[in-house]
Amino acid sequence: MASAVQRFILSRKNQIALICGILIAVGFTAHLGFGNERITLWALVTASVLGVAPIAIQAFQALRFKVVSIDVLVTIAVGGAFFIRNFEESAIVTFLFLFGAYLEQRTLNKTRAAIKELTEMAPESALKQMENGEFEEVDVDEVDEGDILLVKTGDKIPVDGTVLTGEGAINEASITGESLPVEKEKGSNVFAGTILDNGTLQIVADRVGEDTTFGRIIELVEEAQDSKSEAERFIDRFAKYYTPAVLVIAAIVWLISRNIELAITILVLGCPGALVIGVPVSNVAGIGNGARHGVLLKGSEVIGDFSRLDTMIFDKTGTLTEGNPSVTEKIYYGEGMDRALGYLASVERESGHPLAKAVLKEIGETSLYPVENTEVIKGGGITATVRGSRIAVGNVALMEREGVHISEEAASDIARLEEEGNSLVLAAVDGELKVLMGIRDRIRSGVKDHLQSLKRLGVKNLVMLSGDNQGTVDAVSRELGLTEAHGNMLPEDKAAYVKRLIEEEGRIVAFVGDGVNDSPSLALAHIGIAMGGGTDVAIETSDVVLMNSDFGRLPHALGLTQATARNMRQNIFIAVGVVFFLLAAVFFSEWMNMSIGMLVHEGSILVVILNGMRLLRYSS
Repeated sequence: MASAVQRFILSRKNQIALICGILIAVGFTAHLGFGNERITLWALVTASVLGVAPIAIQAFQALRFKVVSIDVLVTIAVGGAFFIRNFEESAIVTFLFLFGAYLEQRTLNKTRAAIKELTEMAPESALKQMENGEFEEVDVDEVDEGDILLVKTGDKIPVDGTVLTGEGAINEASITGESLPVEKEKGSNVFAGTILDNGTLQIVADRVGEDTTFGRIIELVEEAQDSKSEAERFIDRFAKYYTPAVLVIAAIVWLISRNIELAITILVLGCPGALVIGVPVSNVAGIGNGARHGVLLKGSEVIGDFSRLDTMIFDKTGTLTEGNPSVTEKIYYGEGMDRALGYLASVERESGHPLAKAVLKEIGETSLYPVENTEVIKGGGITATVRGSRIAVGNVALMEREGVHISEEAASDIARLEEEGNSLVLAAVDGELKVLMGIRDRIRSGVKDHLQSLKRLGVKNLVMLSGDNQGTVDAVSRELGLTEAHGNMLPEDKAAYVKRLIEEEGRIVAFVGDGVNDSPSLALAHIGIAMGGGTDVAIETSDVVLMNSDFGRLPHALGLTQATARNMRQNIFIAVGVVFFLLAAVFFSEWMNMSIGMLVHEGSILVVILNGMRLLRYSS
């Protein structure tokens, strides 16, 4: 019964605040306008008792868990004011406290608008193909992997899937933050929560429910907003000891001065409300802004390191470059090239490497043969047997390993192609070099400008690590104006480099990669940033995900974390400054009282919340 009454009172806090405000207005009107002290007394006493009820319940609940909360301070202060018959103070303090809580909740809800928008975008139904071949509308929870779904113009894509038939343009803003429609056709991947602007598609469900990219984004952002930063953890510890300290100070002041009103005033003015709320609201708003712009910050703790980083390391392929290399030059040595190209194409068909795709595209139609004894040489290439001949396809290091003779002419060609920024693919048949291809990957559009933006934001060292040859790496580095560039690096070499920068040089390092081969480096860096493209591995591995692999979101992500960190410091300064000002005014002025102090106190809470909400409008 008691708990039911408590729940009822707490659920009516806003209404109680309104009634208290009306009663206070009635009381002062009766006193100033009509000189009716009886109505004044009745109104203020009722407002005090009614207003303190939800505050006292929250104080009791906190004390049950051995927490001396702000509600405890206010309850004691109001009780003391009531005891000394200062009903004006007790009524005004309770009203201001409840009204401040209302404003706080309302403004905090606005900072969570990004999450609300995301959840509202979640699809609720789908057109599923039944056993009779007809499509029927079902709840999205009834869709399983492998089901075939129909999506019409204007519909939300209900699952992550692959297009079976049809063509159309999809608005993927809920996943990537990019408002321009993306054309989809047979074989294209589609994501839950995106909208088909035009066309009709049949898709097969690959991932459903919470396993979809959209579902995981919502989960990640909710977890991030609920996580605590280092600053928040410090403030929690600070408030744990600060609040009892205010009680002790108030008690000492009363013992020395015997002025109970002064002691009660100290209790009210010492409430650290703005300090407790200021940092969380900054974090929530910052993470919400990122979610709306295709930047997933996986937790408040990410913001601190990210905002202070001085070194950013990039993988090359798929990060600084498009990841779709093409052959720029091919050179043949010796005779029997048709047979050699057939062998080369047969072996490259066994590989999923981007360079292999470029080679196959360049060779085009040719004779293909069965491939045996295939062996992938880590960091080198691939060897195999084709029609009794040993075939080696890879870089110069693999040729040396295989004992392939490289003539002066070939060495000169290799040096030239490397200097021009090409990756090399060499092919040897039975120890004889036959083919040399130079392959280059185009730099992503706008990357150079984005890197300059990072420099302006304070990143001192821009470093590229790549498995490509040093000539290719140097050419890209010169074009982009990087600080350092290192080639011929295996995944373990990259991880060792990151570890050295952190442990030996004391740098704060972010690593930007694809979330797959670079996962050791992503894990070791202070901040792992994945060019996500909405992939599982990218979302799971990193601290920050740039949806749709959009490099242009990186300066926004860094600028946002810096703005969020600044905002947190501003809120701490405001909160602490107001408390010191109020306490100083109590001791060194005559105009400060409980009501004025509570008004300033609640005003400071509103100020830090509104300051934090500015982050929702941040744009780079």
